[in-house]
Amino acid sequence: MDYEDAPAYSTQASARARPGRPDRPAAGSIAVDATSTPEGGTRSEVASTAAHLAEQLCRGFVAHDDRDWGAAVRAFYEVDRRQFAHLTGAEAYEAARAYAAALWEKDDVEAPHVSSDGGVDREGLSAADWTPVEARLARRASIVGMERTYATETTAAWREHKIGGDYWTPTMRAQRIEIRAAIGCGEHPEKPRFGRSGFGHLAAYYLAGTELHDMHTRRHWVRAARIMAHYFEEILVRRAEASRETA
Repeated sequence: MDYEDAPAYSTQASARARPGRPDRPAAGSIAVDATSTPEGGTRSEVASTAAHLAEQLCRGFVAHDDRDWGAAVRAFYEVDRRQFAHLTGAEAYEAARAYAAALWEKDDVEAPHVSSDGGVDREGLSAADWTPVEARLARRASIVGMERTYATETTAAWREHKIGGDYWTPTMRAQRIEIRAAIGCGEHPEKPRFGRSGFGHLAAYYLAGTELHDMHTRRHWVRAARIMAHYFEEILVRRAEASRETA
């Protein structure tokens, strides 16, 4: 497959492509130690894979910040082909490409409402047409086998994150849907008694990763990768357990 393909649309944001953002570390500085535990023991294969996926997810978002389409798709594909074990390689690639395309569409929607000094016209951006973003995310949902609500909630989360609204609720709603698809369980989160109306700790991990990403420092990004390693490890374990139960 050609990972270096460009989006099949022209973006305003791409016209202002920049070599990198000086306000945060380079992608190469994000890493999770996948070879040993804090106690010096050897990590399991699952934990090592989870650490790799966490690092790749962070690299995907950094590549988006840097306007590097090919690197973003490669990173997101590496995540999707592992977390969605029910997809073929081609399907996982298309799901990753749809996600990257949604991020690029988001930039296009935002561009007319963001000034050169970073100021945001919140009312204008809130009223802008976000349907191109949602369409790309709906494509991803269709490929993965997720509820279309995933696209609606993710779009709302991205919009509210930019304008200063409640982005955390739609973020966790969307992630709960993605987690259910990844582990093959439509009842997630499953709790023994109380708190079943919540989003579950895995969605909270994802939100924490988002919060740490916003800090734009190496220290915070390494923490985000560590949290997401726990996120992916549990997904991989839960998926394997579900596969054994249905075998």
